[in-house]
Amino acid sequence: MASSQPVKPPLAGGGGQPAQAQRGSSQAGLKYPSSGKTIYNRPLNRSRTQELSQASFAYLFGEMVSYAQKRVTGIQDLEKRLNVQGHPIGLKLLDLLLYREPTRSQTRPLNIIALLQFITTALWRHLFSRPADALEKSSNPETPEEYMISDNEPLVNQYISVPKEMNQLNCAAFVAGIVEGVCDGAGFPARVTAHSVGKGEEGELWPGKTVFLVKFQPEVVEREAYLGKS
Repeated sequence: MASSQPVKPPLAGGGGQPAQAQRGSSQAGLKYPSSGKTIYNRPLNRSRTQELSQASFAYLFGEMVSYAQKRVTGIQDLEKRLNVQGHPIGLKLLDLLLYREPTRSQTRPLNIIALLQFITTALWRHLFSRPADALEKSSNPETPEEYMISDNEPLVNQYISVPKEMNQLNCAAFVAGIVEGVCDGAGFPARVTAHSVGKGEEGELWPGKTVFLVKFQPEVVEREAYLGKS
């Protein structure tokens, strides 16, 4: 006589567990390569020189300037928009560059000088394949919070044609935003602006020289002074 209870089909894979669940359990967790280097240690460009096409960069940056130029009220507004575009890049580059440092030196800068040296060397080399040209502190005793980073030939200005009525415009405000993002991410809030100091005269050695003025917030200077005494 046949049983009145329905017969349940056996589960695939045996052991009372579906085969899919069994396969997933063996792959749980993250796997790290034996070399200890992850995808964050590899550059985006796999070519030998690890450099991007300047033509591609010039086109992309030109489109960024055109986009920022829409509905602006003046030169200061345009530079502010370029600064805002660069700020989040600086925040991310700080973590990326520190992650790529050797394990023993993976520490965030603990004072203003260490931070600025990190910016003028590691950050500048990552962006432009060379360090910044100069780093100076303001000689005015009334402005101890001001530092100046000099770039004799900013890459972002090489392919930008500025009309005469906008001769005060400096598109390196985008780089100033990156620097400002690094300062903010490291816990040293600052305001960074780009200023053209080259006169553009014929025969001048560096007609496009730009100075990035880094002005730290008062609380950063107070903290620096307190740590210096301790």
